[in-house]
Amino acid sequence: MINHEYVNRIVDLTDPSKNIIYNMSHEDAIEIVNSGDTEAIRKIDGQFALIAVEGKKIRMARSIGRPLRFFIAKLKAGPCLILAERIDTIFNYLKQEGLDDQFHPSYTRMAPAHYITTIELLGCPDPSPVYQRFFAPIRNKLRHSTIEQIGKNYIGTLYEEIKKWLKFRAKTGPIGVTFSAGIDSGSVFLLTYHALRELGESPSRLKAFTLSVDGKGEDLKQAREFLKALGMELFLEPIEIKAKDLNWKKTIKVVEDYKPLDIQAATMNLAVLEGIRSRYPDWKHIIDGDGGDENLKDYPIEENPELTIRSVLNNLMLYHEGWGVGKMKHSLTYSGGLSRGYMRTYTPADILGFDNFSPYTLENVIEIAEGIPFIKMTDWDHDKLYELKGQVVASGIKTITGMEMPVFTKRRFQHGVSNMDTFNKHFPEKEIDYRREFLAIYE
Repeated sequence: MINHEYVNRIVDLTDPSKNIIYNMSHEDAIEIVNSGDTEAIRKIDGQFALIAVEGKKIRMARSIGRPLRFFIAKLKAGPCLILAERIDTIFNYLKQEGLDDQFHPSYTRMAPAHYITTIELLGCPDPSPVYQRFFAPIRNKLRHSTIEQIGKNYIGTLYEEIKKWLKFRAKTGPIGVTFSAGIDSGSVFLLTYHALRELGESPSRLKAFTLSVDGKGEDLKQAREFLKALGMELFLEPIEIKAKDLNWKKTIKVVEDYKPLDIQAATMNLAVLEGIRSRYPDWKHIIDGDGGDENLKDYPIEENPELTIRSVLNNLMLYHEGWGVGKMKHSLTYSGGLSRGYMRTYTPADILGFDNFSPYTLENVIEIAEGIPFIKMTDWDHDKLYELKGQVVASGIKTITGMEMPVFTKRRFQHGVSNMDTFNKHFPEKEIDYRREFLAIYE
């Protein structure tokens, strides 16, 4: 017979001030999570990582924009549940308590976005968490809509989220856009500009920061062309660095992951943010376009042998959540998709003291995207799928702002800031190299 013990100690190392909740207090949001009511949790407007404790039951709920991890330590008096944003935060706490001999990074768990994660009985052995989805957008809801109607709905929702952020979070001070002039960062820049004017704020608060490594790469040229077409060149501020300053090993310590594409993107993100921070020591607010590719399913399917266009279009939020909680490919240490990969954006900004915002990752925006009838509009054609994003976003930008947004061919962020020779010299090709570097942190 197995005797289970209940959690008798909880150590919460998270920072609730990083949550952005518009329609209720933090305390009210905790009460809703505590209720376990999935429909009520979906109505929490914003981005959050929330923890509710009711006797022997602990419930966690998070959106993509806020990370949350947990770890169970064994004490003489019973188990201890430790909650934090980062793996190293948990490790440092265990060292402080003399419990680091229990630690391995693979023993930590990441709460998946869009689910209630519930822990109750803990002891020997530890029961698995129970997951309940609280965000379940209806697919193909916009099946009778035109591209123009979809664009208005999708970009209009994104615009409302940016306005809320400006009114309630980024109320004062300058605002930086990490700007490649791709569809996502370009649309966020134009909507933020438009929102500032509509709210009676000065657009001079805004800057578009574009990274260039050794003066090369296509992004800086693209950024100039984008802004020149709209008569907005004065907003551009290049951040120019030397290739020797790129350090993927340092990035792995920051991001606490080893997926090559995420580490490569995070290395460039860290570089541009370090450039901003060194130039502007007091800068706080950064906004970006992360999540836009996931929403409109705009990744080159051909580059991933695990994917087909049918798997991408047939699975709810595949790029946001991976193969899904409880599936064979679901990692115990990490969640999946952007729920995991968003650390590439969140952590570089966080460690440098920025308050970062990615409006494309919000449930209200994702909900519209999942309602797009992708199969009907593309007929399983890769090229039509990749073209659809530009059509939808440009149409929506025109409707909301009146501006004709330039649309360029998609390019990954890490490939646009330098030439490919420089990129290939500074990044390993195989995942095993990144994985070894990550594991070496705790050897």
